[in-house]
Amino acid sequence: MISFSEPIGYSKFLSQYFSIRLKRGFFHFEKRKDSLVDRLIKERGKYVRPFIHSGVIGLVFLGITLGPRIIKDEGRMTKDEGRGGAVLGVAAYNGDAVSAQTQISDKPPAEVREYTIAAGDTVGQIADKFGVSEDTIYWENNITPKTLLKPGSKLRILPVTGVKHTVSRGETVQSISKKYDSSAQAIVDWPYNTFVNDEVFELAVGQTLIVPDGVKPDEVQVNPRVSIARLTPDAGSVTASGSWVWPAAGKITQGFAWYHKGLDIANKEGPPVVAADSGRVIAVLSTRYGYGNHIIIDHGNGFQTLYAHLSGFRVEVGQNVAKGSIIGIMGSTGRSTGTHLHFEIRQNGVALPPLNFLK
Repeated sequence: MISFSEPIGYSKFLSQYFSIRLKRGFFHFEKRKDSLVDRLIKERGKYVRPFIHSGVIGLVFLGITLGPRIIKDEGRMTKDEGRGGAVLGVAAYNGDAVSAQTQISDKPPAEVREYTIAAGDTVGQIADKFGVSEDTIYWENNITPKTLLKPGSKLRILPVTGVKHTVSRGETVQSISKKYDSSAQAIVDWPYNTFVNDEVFELAVGQTLIVPDGVKPDEVQVNPRVSIARLTPDAGSVTASGSWVWPAAGKITQGFAWYHKGLDIANKEGPPVVAADSGRVIAVLSTRYGYGNHIIIDHGNGFQTLYAHLSGFRVEVGQNVAKGSIIGIMGSTGRSTGTHLHFEIRQNGVALPPLNFLK
């Protein structure tokens, strides 16, 4: 008999006791397991369908009971994330609150819009509201300054100053631009005008075109637009320090806009193109579309200039050029409808209106 007063004897007794119990437990477990396996083998397939049906019913039940709660929680998370944006609007740099305002795009819509006339509206007020000329509204709606605006009536508003034209058989981009005293390049550059063939700008009969800055023929303009079609000074004639020279001689056919980040200077003679300021040539590229043959000059002061649609190059990458020196020849390569120069001025990567610099 083991004496429980001795710790060593008591531990030995417990070890023997649990060892015997475990062995008996494993023996009974194995016996029951073998019986269960034999039964499943004999009746295999009998419980498959009930098991699958029960599982499907269980999943449907979980979906019905938990689905709405999950959707509600996700909606709450989305709201919380939205509120989190306000926290991100606080500058940790100096502890000052930053006004996180939504940037409104300056791009007009692609389609013609409808405006319902309100009491007291005038064509001038509506034109200012939509950023188009009064004549654009008159022409599109076949009305005159003498027409009374009736509250509740609707006006069609073009997305940009100009005219809308439906293409007839035999018309081309060039003929349409001539008809409306506009530029063929302006029609091509309007991003929402489409063409059957983008290489030759083929048109489909019946399609609608927007003619930016177009003037309806045989109509008297209420507010005549200031034409930008004027001759530039001779290239290189401006030599004052810190100023820009005109990159080419010709007629300005298209100005700066959100969809046209430069200035178009046309000249059928295809004159030389010169550097608008001294700098280093960082790109001389040829592409089938877009800018076509073009040159980029870095002026080393945060400014870069781009000269596009050239017919030939007179410089190479890495070359330093002086202000007024010839860098290429005006042409009509890339997305172009005729011989012209597309000229851009960029400051820290942002395109700026060239006419702000060229005087």
